[in-house]
Amino acid sequence: MRIAYLVNQYPKISHVFIRREILALEREGLEVARFAIRHSPEVVIDSVDLEEASKTHTLLDAGWSSLLQSTVRAMVLRPVGFLRSMMLAVSVGLRSDRGVARHLIYLSEACQLLRWLTRDGIQHVHAHFGTNSATVAMLCRELGGPSYSFTVHGPEEFDNVGMLALRQKIKRAAFVAAITSYARSQLFRLCEFRNWQKIKVVRCGVDAPFFGSEPEPIPDKRRLLSIGRLCEQKGQMLLIDAVAMLQREGRDIDLVLVGDGELRDDLERAITRHALVEKVRIVGWASGDAIRKALDESCALVLPSFAEGLPVVIMEAFARGRPVLSTFVAGIPELVFPGRNGWLVPPGSVDALARGLREILDTPRERLQAMGLCGREDARQLHDIDVVAKDMAMHLRTAVAQEGKGSQS
Repeated sequence: MRIAYLVNQYPKISHVFIRREILALEREGLEVARFAIRHSPEVVIDSVDLEEASKTHTLLDAGWSSLLQSTVRAMVLRPVGFLRSMMLAVSVGLRSDRGVARHLIYLSEACQLLRWLTRDGIQHVHAHFGTNSATVAMLCRELGGPSYSFTVHGPEEFDNVGMLALRQKIKRAAFVAAITSYARSQLFRLCEFRNWQKIKVVRCGVDAPFFGSEPEPIPDKRRLLSIGRLCEQKGQMLLIDAVAMLQREGRDIDLVLVGDGELRDDLERAITRHALVEKVRIVGWASGDAIRKALDESCALVLPSFAEGLPVVIMEAFARGRPVLSTFVAGIPELVFPGRNGWLVPPGSVDALARGLREILDTPRERLQAMGLCGREDARQLHDIDVVAKDMAMHLRTAVAQEGKGSQS
């Protein structure tokens, strides 16, 4: 069975979970073609991502001449489908902050995609995120292309429901994957009851390099680790403030921030302002191997997010036997259980975050070790990528089979 994965940008450092899913589906026996709308401006550093880049067809790389040719080709060969797709693009564009013109560009991208899908014998398209990649997949379907599905992560999709036309996308999709029960509940709110059965929970996963070897013992040094894009929604600024509070109390604390982003300069100024230069380091983006090493050298992961889907770094930390301090946000409480494998605090509260950090520092090393191992078992049960891929493969095969029955009837 030949399917395609369509992502706005792929490969990308923050999209490692998509790469894991694709590779696991291939281990399940599916043939997966990779398509992206555009290149990521980030420089990928992982060797596996570099290999993925060589396998990925990028729509905008085809050039405007090819996009125009594909559009004219669709107009001539599929006039009814093209008219339907154009009307849908205009309708969605009128309700979107991106406007009609941008959605007509999406239509051209859908025409190019259809041309490539037909050439490669693709039977189904799966898009990640309910944003423009799902829009292109939907328009491609209206043109007469293969069935499609898409994965919703949140929180961005839930902040822009009308502008993203999620109801339209769900209505036309073969199925929709939600990465958590929380995400599924939000999609239930957005669509008609008769479409609820389309929405499946398909979690993100962690692969063998994280689960493969036994976790290192918790080190004596109480080093805390935070991994993620340096931006407002990840809450790192409050984390700096909380560390400063503990520093003033005379607590010995060491924090490493892995990641980069638009808030880096502000964070570095805050670190200097609080006299934490010797205690807090920002190391930028890291490869998978470097992240595993950083986790092994830490005693806990701290993720004080304001908005999330369910961060993959939590699964990775658990896979390496590290407990997690995070917030009561979205799907996080579906994996982090206070008293068992970590701590949860209200988002946006420096005082609550500081209390959580104190608990980590005051927890005996043996207890941290036991909590980390509980987290490892929880992550293995819910987020082993090969187990997750079996569910996704089942949904994809069902979608293709139902499409085949529909074309025969």
